[in-house]
Amino acid sequence: MEPRDLWVRFETYHDVTYFSPESRAVTDALGCKGGWMGYFGQRAAPLGAASPEVVTAAFFSFHPRMVARALPDAWDVASPARFLGARLEGVDRALRRMLESLDVAEAAELAREAAEAVPLAGRVLGAANRVLPVPDEPHLALWQACTTLRESRGDGHIAALVAADLGPCETLVLFSADKDLDPAYMRTARGWSEEEWREAEAALVERGLFDGGLTPAGRALREDVERRTDEAATRPWDVLGAAGTARFAELMTPIALRLGHLNEAMRTNPMAIDPVAQLLG
Repeated sequence: MEPRDLWVRFETYHDVTYFSPESRAVTDALGCKGGWMGYFGQRAAPLGAASPEVVTAAFFSFHPRMVARALPDAWDVASPARFLGARLEGVDRALRRMLESLDVAEAAELAREAAEAVPLAGRVLGAANRVLPVPDEPHLALWQACTTLRESRGDGHIAALVAADLGPCETLVLFSADKDLDPAYMRTARGWSEEEWREAEAALVERGLFDGGLTPAGRALREDVERRTDEAATRPWDVLGAAGTARFAELMTPIALRLGHLNEAMRTNPMAIDPVAQLLG
């Protein structure tokens, strides 16, 4: 099974952190001013009270001013430790609502074994999540492992984008064209202005990667980035082994499908992930 196929399964489970009314309610209760402060506080919390510059670098695709609207103010609302507790609380509530059963101990153990094998060098978010305490409850332990796998894969993806000499907005332009995402939606989701988007398009046109859509060179570059991302994400699954990986995929498929059907907050998302279509198609 390809790493990208596994990603659909653990990404869908991880994403209840940010795409569920329960998670939003928990960060609102902390005193966050809007959903984005809650997002940046929860996702950045494993890094400690990181500056907006550090978080912008680690997250890659967000405009610096969008991050700066949430940080460092979020650390005045609540400490990173409280944000870590809040994200587990929101996940717990969301999964209890959407899953038929929380009996996921086998999947949690397999995911934990894979997550313990993620490389640390150059994987800032993956490493920061890997060293967090593992929750006792299996459904939360599974979430923690999926989050480590997800952030480690993301670190590898960013490395591939940097190697391809793609800036954040340029990356979003190509991704939106490849996945048929509305540019206006993506600009809003990541904080880029229309002018900045047009400048990124012009830079890509000059490189022969974009002409209102992906050129053959642009599509080849996108495919190369995804291939390199997959290659950089293989170690956890090599350590888990073919049988363990196949069993993890088998266990996670119905869970991801159920979340895909029930998680209305994730129906439209900037990752272009559709677990129902991707797992059944």
